[in-house]
Amino acid sequence: MNTDYILVLYYSRNGGTAAMAEQIARGIEATGMEARLRTVPPISTTCEATEPAIPAQGAQYCSVEDLQHCAGLALGSPTRFGNMAAPLKYFIDQTSDLWLNGSLIDKPAGVFTSTASLHGGQESTLLTMMIPLLHHGMVIVGLPYGEADLSTTKSGGTPYGPSHLGSEQGGDLQGEESRLCQSLGSRLEKIAKNNKS
Repeated sequence: MNTDYILVLYYSRNGGTAAMAEQIARGIEATGMEARLRTVPPISTTCEATEPAIPAQGAQYCSVEDLQHCAGLALGSPTRFGNMAAPLKYFIDQTSDLWLNGSLIDKPAGVFTSTASLHGGQESTLLTMMIPLLHHGMVIVGLPYGEADLSTTKSGGTPYGPSHLGSEQGGDLQGEESRLCQSLGSRLEKIAKNNKS
């Protein structure tokens, strides 16, 4: 089973979080490891509603096996009232077998988020996204202040992980936001490789 990839798992409704995921993948692949982009389907309030097995566009839907066999994880969600979006939480809630087996213990993980408002709960979203990862025994990777963009950004970016401040339609990532996403990808790749040696 190939475990030489970092899983970039996200939910994106308007494109901002997906754009961040692509920049994180660039940071991972720039230093040599595969980035596996995966998403999760939306959740319907209608019980009979189903989604196609393969999305019409964008990343494939994530399987539990994608998560189980990854060397590291970048987990991303738009901010929903200071927390991750329900579709991503629903997927994470299905991973109790991985928790019971200790499949994710000591693997590096980072988090990222996107929001449409300046004080929309970016940091609380990032912090609460870490909680299930800590339960899985993952090692949380943030962004150190050695990243100069953390001190100059006027949009998104935190030591807890990259963030994006955009419009309802996702908005373009600012230069600092893109570089911070790439930096997280690079750090995850480096730590995952160190774990293997």
